[in-house]
Amino acid sequence: MDKVLKLNIKGYNAELPILPLPSGINIAFFNLHGNSEMTEHCGKELAKLVSDCEVLITAESKGLQLCHVVARELGQPYYAVARKSKKLYMQDGIDVLYGASITTGTEQRLYLSKHDVDILKGKKVGIIDDVVSTGASLIGLEAIVEKAGGIIHKKAFVLAEGDAADRKDIIYLEKIPLL
Repeated sequence: MDKVLKLNIKGYNAELPILPLPSGINIAFFNLHGNSEMTEHCGKELAKLVSDCEVLITAESKGLQLCHVVARELGQPYYAVARKSKKLYMQDGIDVLYGASITTGTEQRLYLSKHDVDILKGKKVGIIDDVVSTGASLIGLEAIVEKAGGIIHKKAFVLAEGDAADRKDIIYLEKIPLL
């Protein structure tokens, strides 16, 4: 790694590689995949912030293991997973179209199975994800929770990137700059 952003996330020291996006913006790349120690730490810290949520939701893929840790810490046996492609078991589910995120650059669709719709309906929902930046992915998650009949109670992230750190409707563990 040539350039890194050194960061302390509530007592966990991380080094995030600085990577260029096709748009010309550089980001500090935060990757929980394969890092069980960082995922456990961040999940336990997020659980403290969303303990009053009745159920959780995340989008695949980087939020999966994080949400799993948070749900386990809260004693919640299930959490909802918004998928980015429609799977065979999702024929009776719902979907929403949302705008381009900072990392994808194209419109995307989220899919939710009927099982996950049922666990969200009428419940105080905590949206869990790794990073919020432009908020496009969050808009998709909010839309699918609302379509499922859930009540958005909290929106929690490990990191808030750039201007997202100024939002009053989210909670997060640490902020990082756009570079």
